[in-house]
Amino acid sequence: MRHRRALLPAFAVTALFLSAGCSSAPHAEPTGTAGNGHPQVEVADTSADAPDHSLAVAAAPTTGATATATAGPAGSGRRAHKTALAISSYDSHTRRAVLSDKPAHGGSSHGTPSPTPSPTSSPAPSGAPQKAAVGDVIASAPAPGAPHGLLAKVTEVVGERDGGTEVQTEPATLNALLGDETAKGEVPVDPSSFTVDKLLPDVKVSWAKAGDVRVGPKGATVPLGSLRLDVSAGIPAAQHAPASAAASVNGYVQVAPQVDFTYGGAGTDAPPGSAYLGVSGDWTSGWAVKGRAAMTTGTPLRIPFAKLHADPVLQVGPVPVVVNLDLTCYVQISGDGKVTVDVEQKLKGDFKAGGTFGLAKGWTPVSSSDMTSTPVRASVTTAGTVKTALGAEASVGLYGAVGVTADLAPYLRGEASGTVTASSGGGAKTEGAWSVYGGVDLSGTLRFQLSVFGTPVIQRSIPLGTLNREWKLAAGTF
Repeated sequence: MRHRRALLPAFAVTALFLSAGCSSAPHAEPTGTAGNGHPQVEVADTSADAPDHSLAVAAAPTTGATATATAGPAGSGRRAHKTALAISSYDSHTRRAVLSDKPAHGGSSHGTPSPTPSPTSSPAPSGAPQKAAVGDVIASAPAPGAPHGLLAKVTEVVGERDGGTEVQTEPATLNALLGDETAKGEVPVDPSSFTVDKLLPDVKVSWAKAGDVRVGPKGATVPLGSLRLDVSAGIPAAQHAPASAAASVNGYVQVAPQVDFTYGGAGTDAPPGSAYLGVSGDWTSGWAVKGRAAMTTGTPLRIPFAKLHADPVLQVGPVPVVVNLDLTCYVQISGDGKVTVDVEQKLKGDFKAGGTFGLAKGWTPVSSSDMTSTPVRASVTTAGTVKTALGAEASVGLYGAVGVTADLAPYLRGEASGTVTASSGGGAKTEGAWSVYGGVDLSGTLRFQLSVFGTPVIQRSIPLGTLNREWKLAAGTF
């Protein structure tokens, strides 16, 4: 397995945790509050009313060739269908593409863009049939020059060139392809499809998928469908701290992410009645912090230790929908730099973050997290405060346009207070009490690029709101 900027084995079909939906389009409704009273919006399931033309959502098959679908302009009667055409090359600056009936192989999410043939290229014989027409809408999986997939409308057929038909394009939206269809599905992301960029030297990566169970560096079997990162790092120690109070952090993050997609169409030239895009999954982590870190209460110290990227392709009926998923795992520490800690926590649960669209309310945020933790050990000495988090920033989008960002930060917080009493002999005695709490913060934003569904453009970023839950783990005296 290759790590730094190396592509792990290609995205493959997996049925793990797959929930391929054939239900009707959901609608957004407020469902009370989440955690500490912040509003939460969930996607309602109206599968009982599902029309006959609902589409299944599943992981796209891996055939070694670039998957492509096309549809005619509104009113043409040519609905979305699979096509043998493929993107041979695409120039993101000019938005010119070359379409070929010889599918491009090896189009990866990190492929090197191929140059578009210049207008002076030798044209094909005049009798060669054209491969596309003005008004056609094309959806493609990752291809040369379009590493995050392509969703575009043909505005001009430039002509036949060596290798295919050159066309001028402009951005398109999903409703132009999916029309009045409905689709709903939750598709796991194959852990082997992630590229991993290590940001610290002591980071280990392990993963497991069906038929290929891997063992993590700590000797524990990684559950199927999960990706695990182990990290160990020193952190700056507080000034004048003794050598015995050297600060360090070590732990692991284990996540099984999945992409959630919903579309409820109203026609090729109308906003959909509903839409949803989000990321969710199971989460397990454990980490230990020891020593007296150099921290301030102003700006938390955030230490990213790995960046991950994947471009899973969802097969929504005949249409390949490319989802772009990024994760940045980090350690974060804040406090007053006075307290010495020796704490360890294990945490397990799930999370969900995304945006849902309804005609009445437009785009509305969705965020939820249900996690529990267990203290393995907890010790705090001297008065002060400390808060540590082992979390991940996630972004999810379609065809290269980021739509949702989320920051999931499970944390451990310790606080101690004490008094110093002078004795008659001239000495002093310190007494105090401490408490340790576990918790989770979830925050993020919705971006205007969600208009790729065919919905009205979001005029400004919409905060997901901050979801916070906290619980007491341990307490003691010193």
